[in-house]
Amino acid sequence: MSLDRDALAQIGHHMATTVPQAAALGFRFVSAGDGRGTIEVPWREDLVGDPDTGVIAGGVVTSLLDHTCGLAITSAARTEPFSTATLDLRIDYMRPAAPRAGVTAQAHCYKLTRSIAFVRAQAWDLDPDDPIATVQAAFVVNRAPSA
Repeated sequence: MSLDRDALAQIGHHMATTVPQAAALGFRFVSAGDGRGTIEVPWREDLVGDPDTGVIAGGVVTSLLDHTCGLAITSAARTEPFSTATLDLRIDYMRPAAPRAGVTAQAHCYKLTRSIAFVRAQAWDLDPDDPIATVQAAFVVNRAPSA
């Protein structure tokens, strides 16, 4: 079965609002399609890592990037959802987010094999051309066995 954009949007919304960690962090689905996914996390005081700076914690950014990579994989596969597991997630933090600013992440699944997905992603606060972090990742793809 091939998923259309509306179905991908429903899955993305579900991933951002009902997966317990994503829901607790307040993730918001932005878009999905063509092997890409975008999710944002609005700034909240309880997500701040250092009260003196007002910057969202690095762990929140890591979770956002990992979750967005999963959305990009689903978008690339365009089939019924399946589970993934992170094999390798390399993050380069380039700078802290702006104080009191939310963070957006966009991921691109650039290669999808039967069992492994390869993804690149970036997170930014105010300007996508000035990322706060980038990711290179690989995920196990756990598809249901063929009937």
